[in-house]
Amino acid sequence: MGYIVGYAAELFVLAAICVAQWHLGRTAFAHTAGLPSVLRIGVRTLLMVAGTAILLGLILSLPGVSSWRLNGLFVGCVRGGALLWSFTSSVSWAIYRVLRLIRWHTDEVDPTRRALLRSAGTAAVAAPFVVVGFGALIERTAFRVREIDVPIPGLPNDLQGLRLVHLSDIHLSPFLSEREFAKVVDTANDLRPHLVLVTGDLISSHGDPLDACLHQLSRLRSDAGVLGCLGNHEIYAGTEAYTTAQAGRLGIPFLRYTAQQFRFGEALVNIGGVDYQKMNWRSHYLQRAERLVAPGALNVLLSHNPDVFPAAAAQHWDITFAGHTHGGQVNMEILHASLNVARFYTPYVYGLYRSGPSSIYVTRGIGTIGMPARLGAPPEIALVRLRRA
Repeated sequence: MGYIVGYAAELFVLAAICVAQWHLGRTAFAHTAGLPSVLRIGVRTLLMVAGTAILLGLILSLPGVSSWRLNGLFVGCVRGGALLWSFTSSVSWAIYRVLRLIRWHTDEVDPTRRALLRSAGTAAVAAPFVVVGFGALIERTAFRVREIDVPIPGLPNDLQGLRLVHLSDIHLSPFLSEREFAKVVDTANDLRPHLVLVTGDLISSHGDPLDACLHQLSRLRSDAGVLGCLGNHEIYAGTEAYTTAQAGRLGIPFLRYTAQQFRFGEALVNIGGVDYQKMNWRSHYLQRAERLVAPGALNVLLSHNPDVFPAAAAQHWDITFAGHTHGGQVNMEILHASLNVARFYTPYVYGLYRSGPSSIYVTRGIGTIGMPARLGAPPEIALVRLRRA
């Protein structure tokens, strides 16, 4: 696990998609051979334009390209459209090739059975378009509340049942509108939390509507307030300082190696926050964060990426809140095991994990990055309740 393995997995997937798109393009060109000359030239021109757009979108999907200062609307639309088409059509092409291999080794003479097999094969080839269409049009904005109890050893009586709403990875962008995010805010307010925690990635790229996202965050209501930390996309967009300053003016402290304390009855809750921890810093995770731990308090850490958890547990943070993985975003269950690209980066992809007395909750987040679809990892508003272990 780690950024090298994760990058290698992403590059392998993109390379496989490129191979499939090359074969699809060659096949499409071959089918234009019988067209009249003018029509053939027009269709081939359209195919070349489409192929160029797909190639550009795949280039914009390479690891690290998000740090390029490009227009967010342009990047989001080109990358999102290219990934939707190329991922779906590549899976369909792979299914088609497998079915052709099976047909080569099958001698089915009964016409009824042959027609049934042909219909089943057609349905199998079309299935990826149906599934991805569902993920893009339905599941991408199927916001749901996930309620979970987190056991804390020695939790003070005054913190028993403390309700924390956790939001992350909003990615307000061409594929998540302010109106859609406003519904998330309304739902979070209906949960009547004691605290709201936001763990980064408010937008996706430079030029995305950061002020609109901050405005919606300012509508969040809780007994003690709203706190946040920065994600990697704030770094990519170059908005760390602006986000911190503007959110502060709206009454939302973004904690950058700082901590704030809240008292509930006789109990003290100490919340510390760190900037996104670059994955190639693994041996230096959470440096300077140990000084934020307050003896005698419940210590809560906000960190965008979850793979800092071993370091957080070693520093005696009681519970860490993180996002970053989107729960895999496109997640497939095979033999009771989750298969997604995020799994190659970190073992902490989604849910509650424990190490001794320490816990981390990793949320699926709200928005999407790259392909604007969610499969097997619907967006969530997490409501975490603290319980005595």
